[in-house]
Formats: sequence, C-alpha cells, structure tokens
Amino acid sequence: MQGKMDRRSFIKFTGIGGVVFASGLGFEVMAAEKSRKSHPIYKDFFFAQLSDTHWGFNGPLINPHADQTLAKAIDSINNLKPQPDFIVFTGDLTHTTDDPQERRRRMQEFKELVNQLRVKNIKFLPGEHDASLDKGQAYQEFFGDLHYSFDHKGIHFIALDNVSDPAAMIGVAQLDWLKADLEQLHPDAPIVVLTHRPLFDLYPQWDWSTRDGQAVINLLLPFSNVAVFYGHIHQEHLYATEHIIHYAAKSLIFPLPAPGLAPKRAPIPWNVNKPYAGLGYRSIESYPQKKTYSIDEKSIAPGELI
Repeated sequence: MQGKMDRRSFIKFTGIGGVVFASGLGFEVMAAEKSRKSHPIYKDFFFAQLSDTHWGFNGPLINPHADQTLAKAIDSINNLKPQPDFIVFTGDLTHTTDDPQERRRRMQEFKELVNQLRVKNIKFLPGEHDASLDKGQAYQEFFGDLHYSFDHKGIHFIALDNVSDPAAMIGVAQLDWLKADLEQLHPDAPIVVLTHRPLFDLYPQWDWSTRDGQAVINLLLPFSNVAVFYGHIHQEHLYATEHIIHYAAKSLIFPLPAPGLAPKRAPIPWNVNKPYAGLGYRSIESYPQKKTYSIDEKSIAPGELI
C-alpha cells in the first residue's frame, strides 16, 4: 500500500522477505499486537538519524561542499518544530586516515560541529572509517562505548558495533552481551537496533555485510517487534529477514550506486544541476504502543553556503 502524506509514503509489512529498493520513500512497519507481562510507559516521539558524514573527506568532483553539508544538515534539524527527542549518528562520522593524530583532529572538529545542535541528547555509533584501523581506540576517547543499549518511552534501543573488528564481525563477547541484554525483555517488546553495516549479506563483494550478522538476527528473531536502522551503503534501502525490517539511510557526503548496478563501489559524482542529490537525513516517528514507525526522508537544500 502506497500513498503520500507530508512527503511520506507508507508500506505495511506482514511477514515478507526479500529486497526492495526505494528512493525518496518513507516506510511504516506494523507488527501484530500481543499481550504483555509488563506495562512500560509508552509515549509517541520522534528521533533523527544521520549517517556517513565522513568529516574530513576531500573530493571536489564528488562533493565540492564537503565542509558544508553537515553544517547545513545541523541547521535543518535545528529548525525542526518540534525538536526530536534525540539524534543518532549511525557511523562513519569521520573519513578514514592512517594518521592517528589526524583521526583525532577530525573527531574533535566533528564533535564541535555537532555541539551546535539544539538537541543535546545525541547517540553515536562508529563506522569502519572511525574505528577499524585502531579497533575503536580514538573513537572511544571522543564518543564513548562502541556498543550499548538504552530505553526510551517504551522502546528498547540496541546500538551494535560491527566495524571495530577489521574482519567486520560482531564477535563472541558482544554476542554474549546482546544475548544477556535481550533476555531481560518480553518477546513482544518493541526493539530498535542501530548499527553501521547491514547485518545481512546485502552485497559482500562491496563489504556490505556483517560476517556473523546472522547470529545477531537469530537472537532477534524470537522477538516479534524489531526494526533495524543502519548506514554504510549511502542510500535508502529496505530488506526483510522474516518479520525484521532493515532500513538503510542516505549519506551526508556522497551517494553510492545500488548494489551490483555498477562495476565497482565508487561514489556517484556531484551533479551541478542537482546539488545534494541523494544526500539527506531522516526523522523517525515512533509509536511504541502500536509498534509502528514512519520515516520522513529529509533532503539537503542547496541554498546559500553556511
């Protein structure tokens, strides 16, 4: 079912599987209601997801405004009314560098920019550009734990690290932590998983997978209300593993081609006639009691440089 409402399009899922490509679409997932043993306090809210900002990237043919795009997104979010409850950055905050000192300088600059957000409740996840070369050492100095969980208005959020291991694995220790975290939840609890790489094998040839991601999915499958929000692939993408829906987000630096539709994984060049095409962030409206999410994809307006 598709329709338009305030730049949103909705799709309802009931136990589907497979791949759907989307551009400029939002998605809604409705899961079946079940009785609960406990009754958490539910309250509707929305949060913003930004991904793959790659602060420090330099490529005029790819994004001649690379030092402006994040600032424009921050300005856009600061003008949202009402403001989101919190903001999450799903990885690749900075662009990779072999120089540990430069890595930290970029992280410091990124953090100073992000401090301009009106919303101060900000969650961070590492990307491989941030964490794979030093197993997350510098990242933790600036942004804290590589994986964690928290609860917000009836939804249990789980942030996973599938990047600090250069082999693109979650690892046994984190899987044990995840299992213990999930054991505290009712099977009907609404769960949102935040991660950088896709947990499924989207396109391993392009490093678009997590080697032990199926182990995570297996731990999540007994729970009836799970949604996954991730980044890494620099485009909107929708995938279902049984009843679990996975949503990829656009980048704020450059788009990438759809998996397998180009000879190699390379940034799509800047279009002077359509500046900021394929770039953006999203707001996610969350309805915990209904276990429903609607996504509003936000574009970056060309406008004046900041």
